[in-house]
Amino acid sequence: KVLDASTLSFGTRVRWFAICFVAGIVCSILGTALLWLPKGIKLFAVFYTLGNIAALASTCFLMGPLKQLKAMFEPKRLVATVVMLLFLVLTLCAVFWWNKKGLAVLFCILQFLAMTW
Repeated sequence: KVLDASTLSFGTRVRWFAICFVAGIVCSILGTALLWLPKGIKLFAVFYTLGNIAALASTCFLMGPLKQLKAMFEPKRLVATVVMLLFLVLTLCAVFWWNKKGLAVLFCILQFLAMTW
């Protein structure tokens, strides 16, 4: 029952949804602000990616993690989910292992597009 959203009260679920969603927005904005610092590309990539993960996690509180995962991996959403997860990983690879700033920015843009899709 831990993974079932119904074990939490509606008010608690909405509260944690809001907390995660706002944290996601703050992380994304903070990451964008840090982009302009010297060597800020790594911070940008990390905070932007964390922001998207937090925004994604926020809906787990409304739906429940299992229901969300089932919805994300439905046939009509499978490609979008895989692409989004791939770009989350590729963003971090681009800054930490490949040291490619341009790719990191491109992957962040593609993260956004995949999340919107």
